[in-house]
Amino acid sequence: MAEERTGIFYPEPHTEGIDNTRKRRPPKNLPDAMLKALRPKQWVKNVLVVAAPAAAGAEALTDGRTLLDVLLAFVVFCLAASSIYLVNDARDVDADREHPTKRYRPIASGMLPINLAYAMAVILIVAAVGLSFLASSGWGLAAVVSVYIALQLGYCFGWKHLPVIDIALVSSGFMLRAMAGGVAAGIELSQWFLLVAAFGSLFMASGKRYSELLLAERTGKKIRRSLQGYTPTYLRFVWTLAATAVVMSYALWGFQLSNAVEGMASIWYQVSMVPFTIAILRYAADV
Repeated sequence: MAEERTGIFYPEPHTEGIDNTRKRRPPKNLPDAMLKALRPKQWVKNVLVVAAPAAAGAEALTDGRTLLDVLLAFVVFCLAASSIYLVNDARDVDADREHPTKRYRPIASGMLPINLAYAMAVILIVAAVGLSFLASSGWGLAAVVSVYIALQLGYCFGWKHLPVIDIALVSSGFMLRAMAGGVAAGIELSQWFLLVAAFGSLFMASGKRYSELLLAERTGKKIRRSLQGYTPTYLRFVWTLAATAVVMSYALWGFQLSNAVEGMASIWYQVSMVPFTIAILRYAADV
């Protein structure tokens, strides 16, 4: 599963195993370094905040206040994620300077001082948590983004080297994003949505680690320390289990919803299982 083909489900930037090989250059100046250190190109993954409102139906997506809450959740997670990128790059600066491509990152290249990076991270964290209280849910979005920040900081400060824990933390990043939009708008999250989000996140994270392990064994490259605690058989098992669970959870959710309505809506819930399953299979084809 090549990283450049993972679409919006791109792995957490601070969990990247191998940078692509396209030519890179260090930032031109301090403002350029500050902007690049935020990694705005990675913000696209935060569109996952739309997941819960979309699952709630067209009524939620056409409500003005709900859309504002979803937009707020998107902005909040962009700020939170950028703070994590800064902390991660500051922590890994020595290793990045020895890497053929990561040495061009703003902090590793020396264009962005480490102390300034940490200061920017603190400001972004405060801004993310502060803005989250503007959501309709009040403290709900603040709780979600605070948990996200705490877990990802733990990842940056050493948990990423622990087998199983690292997969759980990467999965949590996807799941918390999927929950955020619904929590911000005060939309009740069903148990089926949570199951689909949880197993879907585990499917993506374990698939990522599985592909990295295969690449490491094939090329002999050192990608990440946590891979030493995995075997291909184990990761394949977790990946397959997650894929099976997410498809079954979605199917049961679809059948439940189809029994609660009549007409074309009932048929749609059942038919939607087909493209969902195809999407899972297509994602798996890249591994």
